[in-house]
Amino acid sequence: MVSYNKVILIGNLTKDPEIRYTPGGTPVANFRLAVNHKYKQGEELKEEVCFIDIVVFGKQAENCGQFLNKGQSVIVDGRLQERRWETEDGQKRSKHEVVAQAVRFMPKRGEAAAPSGKSEPAPEDAEAVPGGPDSDVPF
Repeated sequence: MVSYNKVILIGNLTKDPEIRYTPGGTPVANFRLAVNHKYKQGEELKEEVCFIDIVVFGKQAENCGQFLNKGQSVIVDGRLQERRWETEDGQKRSKHEVVAQAVRFMPKRGEAAAPSGKSEPAPEDAEAVPGGPDSDVPF
C-alpha cells in the first residue's frame, strides 16, 4: 500500500515561538499558525480561520525562535502527525500537529521583498538552513 503525508501551509503566527530542548539537547520550537480561508455564501463573503500547531526540530527550531514573531507570515512544509496521551485522571487525549521539515520566512508586514524574492538577510552569525531566513532551497 502506498501512502503520502505532505502538508504545505501559508499563515501567520498567533504568538512568538516557544523553544525547549530534548534531554539529548535537540532544540524544539512550537508555534501555532492561523490559516485563513475565504469563501462566498450567497452574496456574502465569509472567512474561516483554522489554527494549526507546528513543531520544528534542530537548527531550524533555533532560527524560528530567534527570527519569528507573532503575526509574521511563514510557509510551512511538513507532515501531519497525531500525538496520543493519557491524562492523570485516565482520559485518553489526542491531537494533530504538523512536523515541519522546512519553514520559509516571509517578508514582515510593510517590508518589501528583496529583488531575489528572499527575506531580509539574517545577521552574520546565523547559519543558512533549508527554509531559513537566507535560504534559496525551494520546497
